[in-house]
Order: sequence, then C-alpha cells, then structure tokens
Amino acid sequence: MTEHVEGRLLIIGGAEDKKNECKILKRFVQEAGGKESRITVLTAATELPLQVGNEYHSLFLELGAREVQVLDVSDRIQANRRGIGKEFENSTGVFFTGGDQLRITGLLGGTILGSTLQQLYERGVIIAGTSAGASVMSDTMIVGGEAGTAKKDSLTMAPGLGLLRSVVIDQHFAQRGRIGRLLSAISHNPYVLGVGIDEDTAILVQDDARFTVVGSNTVTVADASSSTTTNVSETSPGQSLVLSPILLHVLSDGYGFDLKRRESLL
Repeated sequence: MTEHVEGRLLIIGGAEDKKNECKILKRFVQEAGGKESRITVLTAATELPLQVGNEYHSLFLELGAREVQVLDVSDRIQANRRGIGKEFENSTGVFFTGGDQLRITGLLGGTILGSTLQQLYERGVIIAGTSAGASVMSDTMIVGGEAGTAKKDSLTMAPGLGLLRSVVIDQHFAQRGRIGRLLSAISHNPYVLGVGIDEDTAILVQDDARFTVVGSNTVTVADASSSTTTNVSETSPGQSLVLSPILLHVLSDGYGFDLKRRESLL
C-alpha cells in the first residue's frame, strides 16, 4: 500500500455539531494544542467567507483556542502573494470550511499557499476540513455524481490536494445516499479505498496511516482490491455497475482503521 501520510488530518463529513457538545470541533482544538492552539481558518471553498469565517472564529475561541485568524483567498493572485507563508508561521492547526471543493483546488493548486500547506502538513500541523474541505484531502476527489445506483458515467472526479493518497473521500455520506457514487469511484481503480463519512462524523488520521472515528454517526470504508468481476470498462451510458466482491467496514465513534493493512481496529 502506498498511502502518503506524513502528518495529521481531521476529515469531517459536514454538518458537524456547532451548538451542543461540539465533539469534533473540540477534538480539533485539542489536537492543535488546546489552550496554546493557534488556528487558521481558510474560507476558500465558500461564497460567504465573511459569514462562515466569523462563525468558526467565534466557535474556536469559545472552545478554548488561544488565537484564531481567518484567511480568505478569493483568487490565485492572493494565493501567490509573496510572504503569505509568514501568516502561517505560528499556526498549529488549519481548518478548511465547506463550500465547493473545486474552489479550493482551483485557487490553491500550484501556488505558494498550496506549497505552504503541504509543508505545514509535513511538519505535523493538523489539517482539518469539513464537507468540501474534506473531499480535497485526497489525491483524487469526487466533485459530482448522482446518489443511488452505482453507474460509471454518473461520476465526476478531479485532482485533490494530495495530502492522503490511495483513498477517495465522500461526505454527507448516509444522509445523501452516496454509497453508489463511492462504489463508482473505487471501480475506476479498485486499489483505491473508498471512505464515506456521515454528517457530524470525522476521521482523525495519524501519521502511521491509522484513523479513529469521532462523532455521532458512522464511517463506511469500501475495499474492492480483491474484486474479481467488474464491467467498468464495458458499461454503456446509463448502465448499472458490476463490481464484486467488495469488503465493507462500518465504524462508529472510537473505532479505528489501518489504511495500510486495510483492516479495522476494534
């Protein structure tokens, strides 16, 4: 297995609790250093950067972070601004908000800011993302596709940030019935693991390529590496997918998974 895991990631399926226990966001602050944490919120994915940025700014301060800064990058000129890396010198955690994952990769890919994020990750700074901010963590991401029946031609994929390789992430998983499109994604290359993350649920990925589930719902891991039957190269438009056998792991809060060994940690 060639997973590229050099740092820590908190990948959130979207709609995380922001009013009650706030378990996932509390865990992010804790992993970023607790009372000594200095968090940078990136709002590149959203079309409402001021509103969304202010919400997370207040939340992280209420949850005990020492400092929180919000950075809105609205174009590639800003992402390539000389000295932008200095704004992250003291960051112990970086948080991507939700929105549109293509806005993140389109704005950051190949820029100084994009390189800075990779360096932070390699240094052990925790990188978190919710919803669209979750999808971009992998080297290939899902950007569109129909829910329901798995069909080869109903899926749109694009390059992600590449912090996690040989894995494809889908978010709002059970709530939007996305099992079909996750299976379609891994049918393109059954070596790639599919990870579907429910709302108010996250995976905390450590640098040893193991993750732990955090939150109120479940994470589904789809492994088709041992499949012997597929029609992915033969299907005509609208035809349903054949992919068999597939191993599914469904995990809840506190359970874990080893991405290298492809086995659950119970």
